[in-house]
Formats: sequence, C-alpha cells, structure tokens
Amino acid sequence: MHKVQHFINGEFVDSLSNKTFETLNPSTNKVIGAIADGQAEDIDRAVKAARAAFDSGPWPRMNAEQRGKLLRRVADLIVKASDEVADREVQDVGIPVSQVKGGAIPRAAYNFNYFADMTYRLVGESYPVGDSFLNYSLRKPVGVAGLITPWNTPFMLSTWKAAPCLAFGNTCVLKPAEWSPLTADSLARIIAEADLPPGVFNVVHGFGETAGAPLVAHSGVNVISFTGETTTGQEIIRNGAATLKRYSMELGGKSPTIVFDDADLDRALDGAIFQVYSLNGERCTAGSRLLLQEGIYADFVGKLAERVASIKTGDPHDPATEVGPLIHPDHWDKLRGYMDIARGEGGDGAGGGDRPDGLEQGNFFAPTLITDVKPGMRIEQEEVFGPVLAVIPFKDEAEAIRIANGVKYGLAGYVWTRDGARGQRVAHALESGMVWINSHNVRDLRTPFGGSKQSGIGREGDHYSFELYTELKAVHIALGEHPIPKMGKG
Repeated sequence: MHKVQHFINGEFVDSLSNKTFETLNPSTNKVIGAIADGQAEDIDRAVKAARAAFDSGPWPRMNAEQRGKLLRRVADLIVKASDEVADREVQDVGIPVSQVKGGAIPRAAYNFNYFADMTYRLVGESYPVGDSFLNYSLRKPVGVAGLITPWNTPFMLSTWKAAPCLAFGNTCVLKPAEWSPLTADSLARIIAEADLPPGVFNVVHGFGETAGAPLVAHSGVNVISFTGETTTGQEIIRNGAATLKRYSMELGGKSPTIVFDDADLDRALDGAIFQVYSLNGERCTAGSRLLLQEGIYADFVGKLAERVASIKTGDPHDPATEVGPLIHPDHWDKLRGYMDIARGEGGDGAGGGDRPDGLEQGNFFAPTLITDVKPGMRIEQEEVFGPVLAVIPFKDEAEAIRIANGVKYGLAGYVWTRDGARGQRVAHALESGMVWINSHNVRDLRTPFGGSKQSGIGREGDHYSFELYTELKAVHIALGEHPIPKMGKG
C-alpha cells in the first residue's frame, strides 16, 4: 500500500481535512494506495508557497547556469530511480513495463536535460533607431503555473510540463489526474532530493471539481497548462476567465493514418499498429482512424487482422506484454459501450471488442479492429481512447483528405506514400497541428507540439514554450536628447 501526501513548500503533508481517496491497480482493481484528497484550502496553501518562492525566493533570480545545473540533477535522479518509477507507473496505470522503461522514463529525463539547455536561449532582440534610441526586448518568467496532467503516461507528461516551466524561472503547482497519482509523488521526491528551493515545485492531489477548479480560478496563478479531454479544457477556460490567465490546451484527438496504394505496405502496417495499440491505445496522438485506399483495402485488412489478433495482452509487468489493462473500470465500460454503438451503426468487428479470454480480473480489453467504417459514424468521429482501430476505405487523394478532416479534432496525422509530392500535399491539407510522413509518432523536441480545431490551443516544446512560460518585455533607451513636446508652455 502506498501512502501519498501533497508536496507543498518542500514538505510532504496531508490534506488539511485529513481526507484521502483510493487508487486502484488496473490489473486487479484492488486498492494499492491512500491518496491525500486535496481541497481548495490545500490548493491555496500550495499556490501561496509557489507565489512566495517566485516573488521573493532565489529561483527566478538564478542565472541560466544555476537553474540548468539543478534541472540536470533532476534528470540524473530520474535515471537513478527509473526502476522504482517504472514499477509505480505499471502498478498505477497498466502500461506495459517495456514501454515505460523503453520510452516514457528516458523521455522524462530527456525533458529535464533538454530544457536545462534551453535556459541559455532566453534571448531577446534589439531595435536600434539611428543614434536616438536603442530599444530591445527580453523575456521574464510569467509567475506561478498550474500544471494539470492526464492519467496516460503521467510521469513523462508531468516532466513535459514541469521542465520548461521551471527552466524559465517560474514556480508551479502540479495537479495530477486522480486515477494516476503515484508517479507524481515520485517526481516530487526526486525534486526534493535534487534540492530545488522550497515552493518552486508543489503537488496537490485530488479531483478536478475540488482541486483542479480551485487551482484554475486562483488569483495567484498566472498560467495554466492542461492536457486532457476537450470538454474539460473548455470548462477550464471558462473558470479562469475572471483572472485573464494564459493557457496551453492539449486536448483530444481522432487522428488519421492514411495509407496510399503506393506506400511501403509492410512499414505502413507496422506504423499503423504501433500508433494505436501501444500505450494500451491511451494516447492523445493515436492514429485511431486508418484510411486505406480501395485497391489495397482487402489485403491490408487481412494482414492487419492477423497481426492484431497476435498482440500479446496481459500482465503489464511481463516484458513480453504489448497491451496491458485500461486505466479504470469506468474507462473499460466506456470502451465496451462503444462496441455496441459501432455494431449498431454497421461497423464490422474484425477482432477484439471485449475482455480477452483468461483475463477475468482487472480492466483488460482485447486489441480491437472495426472495419467497413463509414464517415460520420460515432466510432469514426469520437475519441475512444483505447486499443480500438476504425478502418475506412477511400478512393483517391481528395476523398482521403475530406474524410481525414471531417472530425472536430485536429491533433496529428500520419501519411504513408512513396510519392514525395503527394505526401507533402496531403500533409499541408490536413487540418492538424502535426503530421508525420512515412513514420509513426517520433517526437523531435525542437518542433512545436499541439493541435488545431478542438484539439487544443497553443504550442509547447523548444522555444515555443517561451510563449507560454515567459512574458516578453520591451525596453526603450534614449541615447540623446530627442524632441519632447512642451505642453503647458504657451
């Protein structure tokens, strides 16, 4: 059993109410932890600590070398604690251990190392005006950030927000998802060991209504970075309007993978499968709609069905497991409900769609393939967020683009073709924040991350994070005695 407290002003503390809530192991649905249940008064404590650390503490006043050194220490400690963090993540979320150790944790350490280097790139521009003025711009930290993270790959996503926030001199309060609290506690312990000043990084656990909403509405918070459902993002923007916060919103997705008949079909098959079934299908950039050109449809679907049926589902601690359990019983019920909806709309279940044989406990859901899906079906329009792939035929490039853009989301897209010009045309035409050509989602932290339409607002990554976590200030210096109008002298 894990006992998880808040981390406020450098100390691990219980809720002022002493309330707790339970967290479950998704492989068994047995209770594995008692988590401090944060309320408005706990959020207020944490925000005041972050505010004091920003207004009068050393963190925003350190130079780039000093902050960068401490952030690299955090990265080193993440690597050192990787086995313990991986075990907690697998227990709490159900992601297969091979994917946690092979991807999420190394990426978490890399996030801190990367943004430690970015501290040196907080540069401005100069605007000389002849001999009369030298004007220049500089970037200053915004203040206190509220970081609200989802339950999928929670450790890595917490570092994705915290690293740039801290690198640029801000302080923060992290509110992790209530379904996945364990590794936020791990990150707090790592940061405490790294000896960052008290109040710079704080964690308050709890539910969206009772902890997240007070964080968003708090007058001491300047910026909110949120990753999660679109409907929650809309509510956050409404709640923070009174204090004119700035936002980064990375919201839902229903991303297309488009395979043309001239593509390298073996690689396209590998990419399409990995992009929707890895991380248990619980990923915002999942290629959950597979668009296949008519000439390759039947053969591709046949190979796809064979591969999907062979995906190893089971104990996420087993290194051979490829798909583990869904995060929570409520999420399992949601996915199972979509199967009835898909069948009712005429979709053909070509595999999966329910609990796998031999896995009666926990939230295991078989990797699922639904073929003969038509544009407009709910299974094609709505974010399912699980190991479910909807397959849609198309005739030509124009129809592929029309289908791909025919949803309210616009986060990512994947295009497979040997025709370089067509790949570029389709990438430019897709209404999405990111597109990969002949690849699954291989992240480059130098590029902007974010979506269009109802998939989000703003971009993060590299210098794009400057826009969220820094204020741009202009300074004007008079070099001589330029004319000043003499009002009131007649």
